[in-house]
Amino acid sequence: MTKQEIHYTTYLAETLEVLSHDGALLVTVNATGQANVMAIGWGTFGWIWGKPILAVLVRPSRFTYTYMEETGDFTVNVPTKDLAETVAYCGTVSGRNYDKLAERKLTAKASRRVRAPIIDECVIHYECRTVHRNDVRADMLVPDIIQGAYRNGDFHRVYYGEILASYADADAPARLGRTSVR
Repeated sequence: MTKQEIHYTTYLAETLEVLSHDGALLVTVNATGQANVMAIGWGTFGWIWGKPILAVLVRPSRFTYTYMEETGDFTVNVPTKDLAETVAYCGTVSGRNYDKLAERKLTAKASRRVRAPIIDECVIHYECRTVHRNDVRADMLVPDIIQGAYRNGDFHRVYYGEILASYADADAPARLGRTSVR
């Protein structure tokens, strides 16, 4: 199916819904172009520094962190429900030991503006280049967040990615269970 350019807010509600339930797929590449995919359940969109921004969080203990630090490019790919098992798998095994793209038969397709590929089986895609990063600090968090998300002290790094391209399958709303198109 042809991927059509969209404004990054066109399917914002659908993207946030998927992100908060089954999760989305973050794809990065290292300096040699080797891709890695991981599941994400946290992220936020906004307008910062006069740019459309998608902020994602990656723990330093994750294999993806190394790739993010090497290139700064990433894509966020919104899957349909039929990929829920694949998203769960990508969130439980490490790219250090597994080629998750190959094992889950995901098609890494060249992006339009960044080095990290998209996952063709997903229906919405955001291509981003990191413009800022900062670390989550324990001394700046309320205790209940530390207890809920950081009991082991593995605090995230937040990557603020400028959204350079966003596009989707024409039938994305229907495939995500939405009947109306904006």
